[in-house]
Amino acid sequence: MFSRFEVEHCSPSKLRKFHERVSSFSDRFAKSRCKHYVSKSISSLFVIGLFLWFFLAMVCTHFFYFPRYQPPVRSNRVHQSGDLVPKCNVFYGNWIPDESYPLYNATQCPFAERGFDCLANGRRDGGYQKWRWKPKNCEIPRFNVHEILGKLRGKRIVFVGDSLSRTQWESMICMLMQGVQDKRRDVYEINGNKITKRIRFLGVLFSSYNLRIDYYRSVFLVQPGSSPRRAPKRVKSTVRLDKLEDMSNEWIDSDFLIFNSGHWWTPTKLFDMGCYFQAGQSLKLGMGITSAFRTALETWASWLETSVNRNRTRVFFRTFESSHWIGRNRNSCEVTRRPWLKSKGKDRSWISDIIIDVVKKMTTPVTVLHVTPMGAFRSDAHVGTWSDDRSITDCSHWCLPGVPDTWNEILLSMLLSKDGME
Repeated sequence: MFSRFEVEHCSPSKLRKFHERVSSFSDRFAKSRCKHYVSKSISSLFVIGLFLWFFLAMVCTHFFYFPRYQPPVRSNRVHQSGDLVPKCNVFYGNWIPDESYPLYNATQCPFAERGFDCLANGRRDGGYQKWRWKPKNCEIPRFNVHEILGKLRGKRIVFVGDSLSRTQWESMICMLMQGVQDKRRDVYEINGNKITKRIRFLGVLFSSYNLRIDYYRSVFLVQPGSSPRRAPKRVKSTVRLDKLEDMSNEWIDSDFLIFNSGHWWTPTKLFDMGCYFQAGQSLKLGMGITSAFRTALETWASWLETSVNRNRTRVFFRTFESSHWIGRNRNSCEVTRRPWLKSKGKDRSWISDIIIDVVKKMTTPVTVLHVTPMGAFRSDAHVGTWSDDRSITDCSHWCLPGVPDTWNEILLSMLLSKDGME
């Protein structure tokens, strides 16, 4: 039998209260656990959301700084005809051996001066002909004479400048003649003149292509003049800095116009010869060569802005060509057997700096052929003592074939492209 206590404790009312307490405790426990799980879930969602936000921010930052993925480019060609390729500064690079050169034989080209045909004049090593210019970030298009002649059909190319301009003119004619079968009949000087140093005008016609390539001798680009009245005795002649060369009207009717100047702007070519500067009626006895050269180029630029049809004629200006004279008086020349490995300061020239500065200020488009850096290494390619006058040493002019051919490879690739190269 149950005791009284047991009976009272197990009475229905007690059991009901006990049940209510248990239920209440269960509810509280469940709610507490639920809150714990909910809180934990919210924390987890917050961490996940923070991570997703951080990832999204990183992705946005990446696409902001790197708009699109660009695969690495192994080689970057310079404007070959018909190609749309990135621009490249072709005038900075290095010379590499290439047995496919030279592009012609100077002895077999009637338009190459004997004075520039070094092999014919006794030079024994021909290694100077076996170098190709390799820009740092691209390639110069390989010379394709038949393609070039076809695209130059009916054009007129005009070179204006000193003897270095004539060298480039001769080089281009010899290069292009390699694509002509009947060279004697199809390629000739229009006035029957022989190539000489002093003649003011030479013009060669490629009759099968109606292509004409002219050269005008103008060492200063501005006019040389006689000594003015009442000038000091030391003044034998002048350079008229405010007047362009009197032949300038003959340059205008051209498709491509290529200028150069610089090698006559020296004391030995000017003051030592009694030649001084003049502007208007004023004789500028105290004017230095640097200031005079800039003034002359500004006269040239003013003429170009007003006289040349920019819709037809593309204009180029070649910078100073590195010479390799040594000695205090520039009277010694050591022609090496291989190019220099370093530029030795020859990659800069005040003449080139002025040319670049004047061109930058012009409104008429002019492409600067900045050949100064690339020529700095070629101590091996000068005429030296292998000219038609063995008594004269020459560390300014270049043997043909040689460095001027590379100038023309670059120039011709520019002539055939719409945008040109930097």
